[in-house]
Amino acid sequence: MTTTEAVSAVEEPVIRMRLRRFLPPSLIAVLVVVSAVFLVMERELRDSPAASNRALTDSTATGEVLDEVSTAVGRVFTYDPATLARTRQDARSLLAGEAAKEYDGLFAQVQQRVGDQQLTLTTRVARAGVRALTASRAELLLFLDQTSERRGQKATTVAAQLSVTAELDGGHWRITAIKAR
Repeated sequence: MTTTEAVSAVEEPVIRMRLRRFLPPSLIAVLVVVSAVFLVMERELRDSPAASNRALTDSTATGEVLDEVSTAVGRVFTYDPATLARTRQDARSLLAGEAAKEYDGLFAQVQQRVGDQQLTLTTRVARAGVRALTASRAELLLFLDQTSERRGQKATTVAAQLSVTAELDGGHWRITAIKAR
């Protein structure tokens, strides 16, 4: 055996001993750092607005708010001379806040026209989507088909868009804001 081989044979166990001594603590330190980074990233994801938007994560709740608000809009914006009192009563139970105040102002005008012109308005939600949903508040975008018919005239259908805000009240969604688009 040459001198180089002898030195190499002696150094190899020393290197292995050093690796055995320093490698496990180094690996543990790396794992702790990586775990901390993943924990911070997970918290940021969980606390993001997208993660708290139930419209993106809870299809059952999204479907319920879509059904309830779509039905409410159809009932509140569908009327004829014979159903005005019922429409007004529906609006009082389905609308709240600013939406109720604005509707009251609009309804006074509608009431006069409906009787004079024998006007019938039928509103149907053609498409709807929930933009944001929490446990107690929802923001929706509704695409409507509204068909109006006046005595002696042909019926006309127009499309409309509404942004609607609804709040959960006593287990039911009540519309609190309506904005025409």
